[in-house]
Amino acid sequence: MTGKAYLTGAYDTKVGELPGSSCLGLHAEAAFGALADAGLELGDIDGVLCAYSFTRPHIMLSSVVCEYLGIHPAFTAALSVGGATACIQVMQAQALVMAGICRHVLVVAGDNRATGLTRDGAVAALAGVGHPEFEQPYGISVPAAYALVAQRYMHEYGATPDHLAAIAVTHRAHAALHPNAHKREPITLADVGRSKMISSPLRLLDCCLISDGAAALIISAAEAAHDRPHPPIALLGAGQGHTHEHIIAAPTLTDFGCHRAAATAFGQAGLGVGDVDVALIYDSFTITLLVELESIGFFARGEAGPAAAAGALGLAGSLPCNTHGGLLSYGHSGAAGGMFHLVEAVRQLRGAAGRRQVPGAEVAFVHGDGGILSAHCSLLLGKA
Repeated sequence: MTGKAYLTGAYDTKVGELPGSSCLGLHAEAAFGALADAGLELGDIDGVLCAYSFTRPHIMLSSVVCEYLGIHPAFTAALSVGGATACIQVMQAQALVMAGICRHVLVVAGDNRATGLTRDGAVAALAGVGHPEFEQPYGISVPAAYALVAQRYMHEYGATPDHLAAIAVTHRAHAALHPNAHKREPITLADVGRSKMISSPLRLLDCCLISDGAAALIISAAEAAHDRPHPPIALLGAGQGHTHEHIIAAPTLTDFGCHRAAATAFGQAGLGVGDVDVALIYDSFTITLLVELESIGFFARGEAGPAAAAGALGLAGSLPCNTHGGLLSYGHSGAAGGMFHLVEAVRQLRGAAGRRQVPGAEVAFVHGDGGILSAHCSLLLGKA
């Protein structure tokens, strides 16, 4: 094993409403869980990458987490790229181990948003997403910005509310098979259609959850990935794509930086969309996934919605997607939301996903996006 970075440990905490949890406590649980999974001790870690927190905001969260854990790494940093953070953390860890700066990098993210953040606090935390001069004064919200994308996409390609709802229903069916999922109760297309309108055409069940929880991975250098408890998972390719920050500056409302990010990752891996056995793609809203599936290239324009309605994203479909239930049903606690996708990818490639297992899964595609489809990072993972 040379020339690559390897995922040697993975762990996620319970998700949902976890009374008494804290941001740092969740970070610690996830970190020690990933270490145990990799068969490592805290002293083996020489790099730590954290994300950000709404309930424990700090300009140097990685230093705070290291202090809490009692670790003094050779390298530490906190990244803040919205929902793309987890994938970019892994990409950064890859660079550290391939450059010889670190042997084992802990990447961790988490927050107790469900029980540790008031409704007003959540609104205030997300208020800064909009452009200060051209969006915020007019009251734009994150759901409204994604609804704008949905309206344009539906106008151009004829997607229907039921196409969006099919994504939510499929994700809930996957979550029902995961013992730790935040929401496991089955839902129907009618349930989605009856749920509260948030910003037309997006209803409550088109929107991701707000959860407590954390997740962590260990990224190891090739020479340090031997003799771990589980076969290491290789990072085959990685790429980023960025077209804008504020939605008013987006060059288009139907094609985003995920196109470039995925093309770079596939190029590095020498693979194509047809080689992917399981996909874990950011799903902050149903429209997020629908647009990204097409922008990445898994489906032609206008075809992802009908495909989802026909079951293509299910476990027995042509592209099993978000097999843990995604942000829509498994859980979403800030940057850990994207990390949950990565943990599920590792479990699928290990053959350890239980009733959610995709038979013979050897290649996983993971994608995170931050902001209003602003920052994008794609990863290709495979069995070593």
